[in-house]
Amino acid sequence: MPLLAERHRVIAIDLPGQGDSGPSSAGYDSWATAGIVGDLLDDLRVERTVFAGHDVGAWVGFSAAYRLGDRLAGVALLDGNIAGVNLSLDDTGGYGGWHFIFQRVPELPELLFTGHEREIVLWFLQRSALNWRATFSDADIDEYVRSYSRPTSLRGMLEYYRAVPENAARNRELSTARIPIPVLAVVGAASGSHELPHGLEPIASDLTTVSLDGAGHYVAEEEPELVADALDGFAVRAVSGQI
Repeated sequence: MPLLAERHRVIAIDLPGQGDSGPSSAGYDSWATAGIVGDLLDDLRVERTVFAGHDVGAWVGFSAAYRLGDRLAGVALLDGNIAGVNLSLDDTGGYGGWHFIFQRVPELPELLFTGHEREIVLWFLQRSALNWRATFSDADIDEYVRSYSRPTSLRGMLEYYRAVPENAARNRELSTARIPIPVLAVVGAASGSHELPHGLEPIASDLTTVSLDGAGHYVAEEEPELVADALDGFAVRAVSGQI
């Protein structure tokens, strides 16, 4: 954000049930969440912008490209496994797929995660970043733990996963039409989401792809300058109509 804010107005959204936001009033499927993002743009009087989302944010961004297309100049999807695009609901890949199944189980994840937030956060950071210790400071980890220790945030995070089958069905339906706005896909070459551009190619009329050799899943934290450069160039071209 500090890099992009040198040239752009940048707004960070805690999606419903994430960070310091309260629970969602409309459900946690990506289509409903994209509608909430549209309401926020109305409240902020933002007429046209570029939406950038990482992981679950990319799920929402894919829906937003269709639902809010007239409000968005473009959408940037950062290293996400999007149901119906580059994610199978079957656990065929071991790590990288199992948590999509486990975190959909009712109630049990809350029971097991509560009181173990730090261990869970560290487990995922260690296995999803190319060099997690050089990327995440103790303060970063503390903030993740603080956020997920809030009961509404833990439940919210899990509810996004519980909505994945609904996302998959809707996204397959959406994908019968091409994405109506320019798309930027940024992936880490060492990430389990690196197939995202291939999933988007058949449905994106205007697709720009950036693959980062020095990154795993957490592309913005692992390669902030390169991600900021990609977003900056994409936003300038999209808003100006040069894409």
